[in-house]
Amino acid sequence: MELLIYLFSAAVLIAATLASIAIWAPRVTYTRFAALVVALLFIPLAYVQLIEMLSKPKPVSHEWYDNDVDKAEILGVSLEEGEAIYLWLRLDGAVMPRYYVMPWAQSTAEELEDAVEEAARKNGTVILRQPFYRRSFLETGQMNVEVVLPSLPNVKPPPFPPKIFNPRAAPEKSI
Repeated sequence: MELLIYLFSAAVLIAATLASIAIWAPRVTYTRFAALVVALLFIPLAYVQLIEMLSKPKPVSHEWYDNDVDKAEILGVSLEEGEAIYLWLRLDGAVMPRYYVMPWAQSTAEELEDAVEEAARKNGTVILRQPFYRRSFLETGQMNVEVVLPSLPNVKPPPFPPKIFNPRAAPEKSI
């Protein structure tokens, strides 16, 4: 989301540059006017497309910026049988979750569904190791999914009762 303003500013700058070139070119007036109208229509269209792009899932194969992430927590899985697998992931070290789509594979869908059900039963989380490593997925057809159970609280032994000297108590006699 932080990058959106920079992308939009670059699109506006490019449109303004092209419109400026078209206006000052030695062409017929209606051609220059048409170039200006096209540039002005391009700006809101670029904004709408950038905003629309934010709500769409990103294909797993297009992840290049964070492709070396070791693990990701699976927050949600949506299976559209025969079409796609939608993943809601929180990458290792990231705060905001991300939305991804991957091509349909029956074995992968079953593996993810089983892992999510097991995590729900055991109150754990599902961790996906190397989520963007294509080679393991293409060769084996499986994802490296594991269910991590919540850690148990530390159990301390109960403290010994304190020994308090009572001067009124009868002294114990040892034999």
